[in-house]
Amino acid sequence: MRCDNIRVLPLPKHPGVSYIMPVLNEAEHLEAAVAGILAQKYDGEAEVILALGNSTDGTSELAESLAAADPRIQLVRNPANDVPIGLNLAIRASKYPVIIRVDAHSELPPDYTAELVGVLASTDAVNVGGVMLAKGDGPVQEAIARAYNSPFGLGGAAYHGGRTDVPMAAESAYLGVYRREIFDEVGYFDESMRRAQDWELNYRIRQQGYVILFDPGVEVGYWPRASFGALRKQMYATGVWRGALVRRQGKTPLRYLAPPLLVLGLLASLGIALTGAGGRRWLAGCLPALYILGLTGVSFTMPGRSPFGKVLNVLTLAVIHISWGLGFLRGLLRGAGSTVDKSRA
Repeated sequence: MRCDNIRVLPLPKHPGVSYIMPVLNEAEHLEAAVAGILAQKYDGEAEVILALGNSTDGTSELAESLAAADPRIQLVRNPANDVPIGLNLAIRASKYPVIIRVDAHSELPPDYTAELVGVLASTDAVNVGGVMLAKGDGPVQEAIARAYNSPFGLGGAAYHGGRTDVPMAAESAYLGVYRREIFDEVGYFDESMRRAQDWELNYRIRQQGYVILFDPGVEVGYWPRASFGALRKQMYATGVWRGALVRRQGKTPLRYLAPPLLVLGLLASLGIALTGAGGRRWLAGCLPALYILGLTGVSFTMPGRSPFGKVLNVLTLAVIHISWGLGFLRGLLRGAGSTVDKSRA
């Protein structure tokens, strides 16, 4: 895909790549994530830069041992613990023309780098990404993964489930494989955005006329939260920062309004139930009943054949929608303040 009014620097055949990863309390997943990076089938030079927060589970010590064993691994300290600050520290410490963001809970397929760097080199895109393919271990995490992969779970973005067969322009990209110069052109990650920093950066990229591409041929494994409590915290914080971003920009894709409108409807139903609303208390049950009926129907379109799995599907979708919607309303009305995702702390 080419953009007539934008020119980007040509890339060499196998440009060096810098993998950047903010890390906090990831002792369980860090070694496997780094191993997946180092196992990439790519002919160019590579470095891995880990931005270490103040972990309490031995993550920093593990990272230090990994760095001592392989000179390609570098460490930078991120005492603030915030993701965008860690990302920016890692970018500034990098030396190669392609920046690849990686998450400690992601699993890169062996050809990930070669495929997406090839897309950068053959198009005018400045950021490309593939499909986030959520995985689970155990009934609850499997249900959460099914919701991630469903258009009814996280809003229907193309990279959740990859519901297209050809590369396409996108609003954002999962993780992201970036041309290094784009950060000099539009700026780095906004360090005031403790969540949603990728949405905000990609918005600025698109506002400057650059292209972001989604490639459905590349799938990245992702391990989501493994409990409803952690999922609730994550979705609330994510909703808060999305609402704060809408408050700042004054615009949003309409699909992001569904969860907050649902929450407002449920609150109105509760108000009717408590006050009677002129003898029409029976109306209070209409929206909740329709919502549960809708979730039940959606559940049968998702994998998970057992009745218990279907119940977990319904509970997972409800946790995502209501937590995200409550957070969105908070962020829209009051801003994000110091809200942070504590689900992995």
